[in-house]
Amino acid sequence: PHAKLIFYTSLLLGTTITISSNHWMMAWTGLEINTLAIIPLIAKSHHPRAIEASIKYFLVQAAASALVLFSSTINAWHTGQWDITQLTHPTACLLLTTAIATKLGLVPFHFWFPEVLQGSTLTTALLLSTMMKFPPITILFLTSHSLNPTLLTFMAIASAGLGGWMGLNQTQIRKILAFSSISHLGWMAIIILYNPKLTLLTFYLYSLMTATVFLTLNTIKATKLSTMMTSWTKMPMLNATLMLALLSLAGLPPLTGFLPKWLIIQELTKQELTSTATIIAMLSLLGLFFYLRLAYYSTITLPPNSTNHMKQWHTNKSTSTLLAIFTSLSISLLPLSPMILTTI
Repeated sequence: PHAKLIFYTSLLLGTTITISSNHWMMAWTGLEINTLAIIPLIAKSHHPRAIEASIKYFLVQAAASALVLFSSTINAWHTGQWDITQLTHPTACLLLTTAIATKLGLVPFHFWFPEVLQGSTLTTALLLSTMMKFPPITILFLTSHSLNPTLLTFMAIASAGLGGWMGLNQTQIRKILAFSSISHLGWMAIIILYNPKLTLLTFYLYSLMTATVFLTLNTIKATKLSTMMTSWTKMPMLNATLMLALLSLAGLPPLTGFLPKWLIIQELTKQELTSTATIIAMLSLLGLFFYLRLAYYSTITLPPNSTNHMKQWHTNKSTSTLLAIFTSLSISLLPLSPMILTTI
């Protein structure tokens, strides 16, 4: 318990340091604290898969942190500025774009992410896909005016495409959600150059929907598609809401997930990037396919033999309240979009 408390506190501390810092060294320190705090949480189950995942995670994050440090040092060498917003040197900008893409798991630096997610438990996987993405996203937000536009657009479109493409033939739910995360990051990266606040909004809504899906999966103890098929007989209501949350992640209209996609396409059209908007919208159809497959498995497919389970109408109270709030938000925020738009 004490160790767990220390790790979670360190995670919060590292995130807070990074998002509130102006100096490159402080941002780097926060990122490092974050990395070191999550590694024991990944390796906790002592399974060879988990150990492998934590080593992969450590190596990739260490390389990315070194690149962040390297780019800020080059910038300081040439301009004498250690301020995050004053990144002007072209080489430094290029290096930083690469480093943050590696930290986030954008294509072509995405290989570590599905593997690490597959090796960790569902709660750690949730932390990795939401909380651990927050510090790099804030750094992108602060340096959005000085990033390399060509590289970023290429990586964004490739992420949206590959995230959808590689998720198609997966049977492990954590890997499917990892590829879904990669394609969502593509949507965030495409808009950061034109409207950084929209990237943050997309990230918040994505985190909310992903948290809903992961917490539901954690409650029904499903990690692969075959176990998901039999979970309907245990908790019918929870599976019905899981289906809605998955369709919301896919970005279907009456649900919350439609809001960021709609705003991003609108903003890209305003910037006269209609072709980019069309390509990225078409690529999100690939993702829609596997979300529909997950939704289909969670509610519509019944196993061939009847399972003798008692229906559980009462679940763990502490998680179910949180789950109820998250599910409601991830399904029904679209009507509130005028209010949300006034805040960004």
